[in-house]
Amino acid sequence: MSSAGEGPSGIDEVLERVRAGYRRVEARDAYEAAQSGAALLVDIRYAALRDRDGLIPGALVIERNELEWRLDPQGSHRVPEATGHDLNIVVICNEGYASSLAAASLHQLGLHRATDLVGGFQAWRAAGLPVVSDTA
Repeated sequence: MSSAGEGPSGIDEVLERVRAGYRRVEARDAYEAAQSGAALLVDIRYAALRDRDGLIPGALVIERNELEWRLDPQGSHRVPEATGHDLNIVVICNEGYASSLAAASLHQLGLHRATDLVGGFQAWRAAGLPVVSDTA
C-alpha cells in the first residue's frame, strides 16, 4: 500500500504543477501582445474545432501532435517563425487545458517564454476578440 504522495498523479495535479512553472496569459493580453508583434499565437486545436468555431486571425495553426517538431528552433522540421529559444509563444487550445501541457513541453525544448491562454479559444471568443471563418 502506498502512502500519500507516492501514488500516481491525477491530471489536475499535473496541470497545477506545470502551470506553476510559468505565467499564463488572459485573452486580451495575448491579443495585444500579438498585435504589437511581441508574441506568436499558436492554435493547436484539431481541424473539426477550427471548422466549427473559426480561427484567430494571424495565429499559426500547428496541431498538437506536431507542435514540438514545428517550434524547435534547432529542428529540421521547424516552421520559419521558430527563430530562437527566446520566442514568446502563446499556445491556444479549445479551453486552456491541453495548451498548458503543450506549453510545458515547449519549456522542455528550451522555449522558456512559452505560455498558454487561460480559457483557450473559448475565452478568446467570449472576450469578443477577432475570429474568422475557416472556410476560406
